[in-house]
Amino acid sequence: MARKFITYFDKEGNDYTDELILAVKDKLDISENIKYILIASTTGESALKLANAIDNDEITIINVSHNVGFSGDNESDISEDMVKKLEAEGIKTYQGLHAFSGAARGVTNKYGGFSPLDVVADTLRMFSHGVKVAAEISLMAADAGLIPVGEEIIAIGGRAHGVDTAVILTPVNSKNMFNMQFHEIIAMPRD
Repeated sequence: MARKFITYFDKEGNDYTDELILAVKDKLDISENIKYILIASTTGESALKLANAIDNDEITIINVSHNVGFSGDNESDISEDMVKKLEAEGIKTYQGLHAFSGAARGVTNKYGGFSPLDVVADTLRMFSHGVKVAAEISLMAADAGLIPVGEEIIAIGGRAHGVDTAVILTPVNSKNMFNMQFHEIIAMPRD
């Protein structure tokens, strides 16, 4: 039996980005099998902070931003300059449809009701919004072929600005969504 520790933040928000990155660094110091870190960073700022803090050439960091058109027609929430900065640090940026909403959101916006994926997303939000985001970006990155399925990774998420949640999970492709395994919570907000 190994004792594991979880960092809890008082509430959601970007106030904890730096502390969360420290908790992830601590976890990497004792986890030899982690080779991938996914981070949800709309503008890329949190991903850049993570890259500057993690000095390990064996770790691949992938930034997941909103899909083009999320905030407005043909608009990207991450600038081309930031994508280039991240690339210079060895970080890929992925912009794709959200696994739990995507095109289904277009249907519910027009006709009302809900998608079964709304239930999945809301269930994960019962832990924290960041847990939902971590699961979602893992599905997105696996479906894009950016991470291997069946191998433990760290996934980092939050709500709106900054990050406040980090988990270790084994990703799957979206067709096998219910086979995703959460192994550890590294950090998350209490409220």
